Amino acid sequence: MTATRRPGAPGTPGAAETPGTTGSPWHVSDALALRYADGSAAETDAWSLEKHVESCANCAGRVSAAVRAGAAGPVLAAVRAELLTSLGHRPAPAESAGPVSPVGNPLGRWARVWWAVGPALRGSWVVAVALVVGGAFGLAYGAGFQGARSLLLALAPVLPLAGVAVSYGRHADPLYEITAATPSGGLRLLLTRTAAVLAVCVPLLTAGGALLPPVAGFPGAAAWLLPGLALTLATLALGSFVGCRAAAATLGGGWLLAVTGPLLGQPGAGTGPASGAAALAPYFSGPTAQGAWAAAALACAALLALRRRSFDHLEPR
Repeated sequence: MTATRRPGAPGTPGAAETPGTTGSPWHVSDALALRYADGSAAETDAWSLEKHVESCANCAGRVSAAVRAGAAGPVLAAVRAELLTSLGHRPAPAESAGPVSPVGNPLGRWARVWWAVGPALRGSWVVAVALVVGGAFGLAYGAGFQGARSLLLALAPVLPLAGVAVSYGRHADPLYEITAATPSGGLRLLLTRTAAVLAVCVPLLTAGGALLPPVAGFPGAAAWLLPGLALTLATLALGSFVGCRAAAATLGGGWLLAVTGPLLGQPGAGTGPASGAAALAPYFSGPTAQGAWAAAALACAALLALRRRSFDHLEPR
């Protein structure tokens, strides 16, 4: 983002404040910071300022000081104090009174990271993933249940869908209306949280499947990755129409009906290794099945790219 620059040092009141024009790199002036703080800045100028302070510590401090000096200052100070307390940090009096630079402050960077991925990594979903893997181990090694590997492989592709459903949207994020309207919100925030979900699921479920008792002719422990990726992207694409929670419920329920029905219908209710492999082979094994999942993932990614602007609007209630 550039602007025509008047004489003056960068970041001083004499620096340029008009975003969007050609010239040298611009910095936020005191006048623009004050207009942003009282809500009178033009919408395009506000967007440019918000993007600029992500990478400029001096301007971030200037805008923070202007906002703190305005009518919203006491409210923001109370919110910040509560946030720092919840993170186990007790700010010193001088720190509480001074301007905050989210770029230069390590605690501020961690707070922004936690805000971005937090809903994807907290709550009952992570516990549920751990319980699924632990339950498979308990059934396999504790109860001698030979179908544990089949059940884990059948459930693995839908667990990321549950993580996406509980990490984004008005039902999952108390600040959803605010974050959806920011430059870092919308699809960008959704993809960040989806990546956090996959970062938990991929190593945990793949390692869990690899450590279960091996079965001859059974799909490999990583056979669920392409189906899981395709279903996750399909959830995001469908979520652009109906919301992430409804999309995850629809696709997850459809997958479970398609997979667990044949699995439980095998002789011995799916307890035999051979029956489990036969039930899951059409979904996971062979280049045809994996190629179809790869093609589906690419198609869903293309649709998601076309529908990316839909996440700039609030989800339906």
